[in-house]
Amino acid sequence: MITARAAPTESADSVRQREAMAYAYPIPAGVPADDFGFLGYCDGLISGHVQLGETLGDGADAELMRLGRLERQDFQGARAVGASRATPAQAAVAQGAYDRAMTRWQPYLSNTNLDERQTAFDLFFGLPGRCEHAARRIRANITTPPATLEEVGLTREEVLPPSLLEAEAEEAAVVAAEAAGDDTPAAPPTGD
Repeated sequence: MITARAAPTESADSVRQREAMAYAYPIPAGVPADDFGFLGYCDGLISGHVQLGETLGDGADAELMRLGRLERQDFQGARAVGASRATPAQAAVAQGAYDRAMTRWQPYLSNTNLDERQTAFDLFFGLPGRCEHAARRIRANITTPPATLEEVGLTREEVLPPSLLEAEAEEAAVVAAEAAGDDTPAAPPTGD
């Protein structure tokens, strides 16, 4: 008779590496970079998805709803812990990030077409990996910066998708051309 099993634990090095990888991805424009503010955004993303699923009744995948509710509970709990340490300005920024994410869901939540709501629910690609780390860091009151890719022995090329690296290179070329006073963006390197 098996009475209980200990949950497997992840090594500190593994958590540090996953965290470095998650923080290597850029955040959306206008979303706070600090953990508490970013967590507000994450909470809004998952809360909106859960609310949309609740409009679907049996059309919402039960397992997705269960996981979404657990994630929402985790983020809300971490935000409550963080709020006890946050300044009023930090709390306002985090709430603004939550509101911004929820605003993105409003066209779907207010859509009367069930099929379109179902499609929006089904197409949600999930949360940035940084969300889970921001929640953990807030709960544990970790204020030191996360490890960088270099500190864990990785490069951006090993972690980030080529399309993102290419877009960053193109953006850097445009910025460089504008700084040089040239209206024509420089062509990104071809790698040949």
